[in-house]
Amino acid sequence: MNHSLKIIWFCLLAVAVASVTHAQSFVLQGKVTDENQNPLELVSVSVVKQGKVTLTSLKGEFTMTLQSEDSVAVTFSMIGYKSKTRILRHPRGKQTLLISLHEADNTLSEVNVTGTKLQTGQTESLKKEQLNNMASANGNAVEALVQSQAGVSTHSELSSQYNVRGGSFDENIVYINNIEVYRPFLVSTGQQEGLSIINPFMVDKIGFSSGGFEAKYGDKMSSALDITYRKLTPPSGKKVYTEGSLEASLLGASANLGIATKKLSWLNSLRYKTTRSLLGSLETRGEYRPEALDYQTYLTYSPNKRWTIDLIGDISDNHYNFKPSDRETKFGTLEDVKSFRVYFDGQEKDRFVTYFGSLSLTRHFTPSTYLSIIGSAYNSNEQEKYDIQGQYWLTQTETSEALGVGTFFQHARNRLKANMQNLKLMLHHDTKQHHIEGALVWKHEHVTERLNEYEMRDSSGYNVPHTGTDLNMIYNLNARNEETSNRFETYLQDNYHFTSKGEHTFFTLNYGIRFSHWSYNGESILSPRVSLSVIPAYNHNVTLRFATGLYYQPPFFKEMRDTFTVDGTTMATLNEKIRSQRSIHFIAGFEYRFTKMNRPFKFTAEAYYKAMSNIIPYSVNNVKVVYYGSNDARGHVMGLDLKLYGQFTPGADSWLTLSLMNTNMKLHGKTLPMPTDQRYALNFNFSDFFPGSTKWRMLLRMSLADGLPFSAPHRELESSHFKAPAYKRADIGMSYRLLNNEDRHRNLPFKNIWVGLECLNLFGINNVSSYYWITDVTNQQYAVPNYLTGRQLNMRVKFDF
Repeated sequence: MNHSLKIIWFCLLAVAVASVTHAQSFVLQGKVTDENQNPLELVSVSVVKQGKVTLTSLKGEFTMTLQSEDSVAVTFSMIGYKSKTRILRHPRGKQTLLISLHEADNTLSEVNVTGTKLQTGQTESLKKEQLNNMASANGNAVEALVQSQAGVSTHSELSSQYNVRGGSFDENIVYINNIEVYRPFLVSTGQQEGLSIINPFMVDKIGFSSGGFEAKYGDKMSSALDITYRKLTPPSGKKVYTEGSLEASLLGASANLGIATKKLSWLNSLRYKTTRSLLGSLETRGEYRPEALDYQTYLTYSPNKRWTIDLIGDISDNHYNFKPSDRETKFGTLEDVKSFRVYFDGQEKDRFVTYFGSLSLTRHFTPSTYLSIIGSAYNSNEQEKYDIQGQYWLTQTETSEALGVGTFFQHARNRLKANMQNLKLMLHHDTKQHHIEGALVWKHEHVTERLNEYEMRDSSGYNVPHTGTDLNMIYNLNARNEETSNRFETYLQDNYHFTSKGEHTFFTLNYGIRFSHWSYNGESILSPRVSLSVIPAYNHNVTLRFATGLYYQPPFFKEMRDTFTVDGTTMATLNEKIRSQRSIHFIAGFEYRFTKMNRPFKFTAEAYYKAMSNIIPYSVNNVKVVYYGSNDARGHVMGLDLKLYGQFTPGADSWLTLSLMNTNMKLHGKTLPMPTDQRYALNFNFSDFFPGSTKWRMLLRMSLADGLPFSAPHRELESSHFKAPAYKRADIGMSYRLLNNEDRHRNLPFKNIWVGLECLNLFGINNVSSYYWITDVTNQQYAVPNYLTGRQLNMRVKFDF
């Protein structure tokens, strides 16, 4: 074979190989619209088997290159719409698809919608389906779900409160259907907390932002939790539709009922909670009688397409009755073990009664434009009463040496009444690329408090503190305060979607401004906020996010209370010169979506820096935040949040988060960590099914978080502080689907029957909630840890109908 012939054969072979290679791939293009033939942007177009995914443009169009196979399954999905799958047989060359997506029914069947909404702003959508199997000691499923997110921490399983990126409990704002909600003021321990106002049975959507949130969310410095309640819709062919559930466990019970017609949706829920058996695992033994009862209703009525009326009502009655008997605590190290034993006399009786109601009237001018007027009212009547005496012994275990012997007596008669009324006028308008929202808000608040509490300590027969002649209390507080004021707020924001030239890079720009004025101190504040989300052309599985803004937190009642001591009695008055705390957020985020083992995963990373000024210093005892009442500090919070989310097991969502944080506060010339300084936090939520069966479900929650700073009570923060031990906890829950009658094939009244078993604090770890301080006659103090709950089993059963 001569040289020329070899070249010819080589060229023919190259052409054949190129032809085969070209034949193995094809181009898929098309357009996605809704039922009215309007283009849908940011629809996920995915071929899971090949690990390919893209998004539709603002015109609803898409293009992607795929490998040709015998059959190629292409899935179109978007939150709020029913997903569609098209099977292409032996595709070649260029294929064109025209797809129309239909809105999903807003009923329980919505859990069948596949695909996850892309986070194009600073608010993350949390799946409500994860509430069903959430193992939680406090019984408040939504807050338990939030507590497991990156940047969020809690150090008490009995509490539904949470810290976000170094902020206090009071720096988190919560909305239900665009209405700001409140919680009781006098709650001082997680043991006293009752039911959350957020009812899981009624929840439809959960939006959570840990920083850099939009202007529509109020004046808080740390986070925003946005809850939307659901509206029932009868299935096609039914004029009246009902659904409900009955649930009971060792920690409480609930009864839920929903009724729907074409124009009306009405949800009702009655809940009962008791943590008597859980508190029985504490070291302090006695008679615990905590009880919480809550009734909530949500009614929405649409007489036609132009008008909608929404009504929310909630009545909550929480009791905490406690008669302690005795307690023994051992603490210290292996070489230095101390024992604290105390015998009690007396009791504590607390009651928190709250009422909440809202009425909303919405006028729909067009499908994309509506105006709402929302009125709401909140009333809280709180009582905290206790008279508890204790005889204690503090000894060195190795030598039996008595370190402290004495008596303490604690007394409180605290009452607080709060009334808040809000009126909100809100306008919402959508165009092809803009989502514009603005509102005018008026808030009226009236709070009165009557506080009388003191503590007496006697060590070895000497009153502490003692002068030799006087009988003094170690702590004595007396306060009579009343505050009446008005707040005026307004905001305007735009969510702007646009693409680059060629429509390959997607941008979402949210910009807005918020203004508020407080009549109490005459302060006006202006908060500009902006965030940008970019889905780059080089990879539609990547999202880059940037956010910044100026965030203020106008003082509420607790922040205003300034204390001073006169003749041994601490007085509390309201500081009329107090100003709003201020924080500037700088946030940069990265998100990467990928497929492994034919299952979806998502990795997110977010770095943040918060420059803070006009800080009102505070101390934390369990879940009670006590403020200085003056703007005495400045500081910063910086950190990194990482999260891996996906289906480690097919069909079950799990996630792993790691948070690193550093805080710093300058107070009276000294540099201190903030009371919420937590250098690291690790959370793991893992869901699984038993092999070969989806009837058995398991959820494992594990937390490891750095301990918080503590200081002695009734002393200045800068005088002394130390770190508490790390918080470590694992909860596991297993449930079994005893009956699956979703399609009502059997003539039974129930759709589902679930039975479950939970083991709370699986490893029986003793976590510290706070410290009790023993003072001897030399004024030396010993910090005796108050431990949280031990290992506890909880059984539950649920009937869906």
